[in-house]
Amino acid sequence: MLRNTSRLTALALVVGALACSDRTPTTAPDEASARNLAGGAAPAATPELLARSFALALGDPAFRAHVKAELDRSPFREHKLPFQRFVAGDGGRALSAMARGSGLAQAELARAADGAIPLELYLPVPAHRGAWTGGADVLVATAIADHEAPVAFDVRGNRRLLDPERPPATPVIAVVPVETDFSAAPAGIEICLICDGGGYYPPPPAPPAPGLYMTKAHFVDDFEGWLKGAPEFEVHILGQKGQTDSLSDYQCAGEKQPAPYYFDQNNLDWSGSAMLFSKTQLDAYNAAHPGQNVRVFVVEDDDTACEIKANRDIIGNLFKAVDGAYKAVTAGNDSSNTLVKLFKQANAFQKLWSAIASFFNTNDELVGTAVASDVVGISYPGYNWIVKGENNATNGWLALSMK
Repeated sequence: MLRNTSRLTALALVVGALACSDRTPTTAPDEASARNLAGGAAPAATPELLARSFALALGDPAFRAHVKAELDRSPFREHKLPFQRFVAGDGGRALSAMARGSGLAQAELARAADGAIPLELYLPVPAHRGAWTGGADVLVATAIADHEAPVAFDVRGNRRLLDPERPPATPVIAVVPVETDFSAAPAGIEICLICDGGGYYPPPPAPPAPGLYMTKAHFVDDFEGWLKGAPEFEVHILGQKGQTDSLSDYQCAGEKQPAPYYFDQNNLDWSGSAMLFSKTQLDAYNAAHPGQNVRVFVVEDDDTACEIKANRDIIGNLFKAVDGAYKAVTAGNDSSNTLVKLFKQANAFQKLWSAIASFFNTNDELVGTAVASDVVGISYPGYNWIVKGENNATNGWLALSMK
């Protein structure tokens, strides 16, 4: 009983310090939250507790050098590390440093990390990754929702709120909900195909499978808060759900998808070749839904790959505004013939989308639904579809074609 009381007291002191170490008014974790943590639950304050403990651990120059080296050698995009795996690995080196810095028991921190939502660790701002050399001039910040004001701690444990739209000059290490599939081999690792003068040449690539392809994309914004790093754009093919007037998500293309549906856009512009919907899929859809067409819909995914998580009213209002502006000619279908392969404008019948936002995962940013340039009445060289978002705003443009 005395041991449990001591642990509760220590945890209460730490989470209480989260509010006292900064003059910015915020909601501080209370004693009940500390009691929940001591009892095994994971309150909303847990990422702050872990971020502050990690920041205090970085007060040790040797541990900073270790963290810097591990981030630098991470093979994942933006040099990310899985937070829970990192702090538990290497014989608990990180947990030990966090315990020394925070004054909490290592076992308690391990239990807090295990009970928290999956987190990842990295420097989300490219300029920060280039500037931080492992010195004490670093902050550790966390936020659950995208565009939420990040809560940050320096290596002395001082707490501050950061601007959600503009990163500070001081380098920031983020401890945020996982967006990366750490179980998969990182994309983009180069493999030697002609090694040691052996004269091996790979065979020419196979011709692309028939289907709807995207070859270029441009967006007017990255639709991503700076603490979340590079954007994760996805393109979804939406079509009629059964014989209802609702939509179903038939196919997703993005960085978490296998070829040929893979593409990874980390900037406002992308070019390449990514299948959005195969000819086989499109033919099967047309056979099951005669007279119904498909929408090409773009989201910036926040946490769960290829799952659209959005408020039903928001996405419904988006479709209503765009369909109303263009008399529902906001979908497309295969209009190929023996001479020309073409994905052409078509009427959209479907108007509804049902989606539930998870408690811990932030709502995806709805970039918009693609409408043919001829319908919109504007065009951009090399592009033939315009991405229209909320209030019929133009959020980007795409090059779509049948191959």
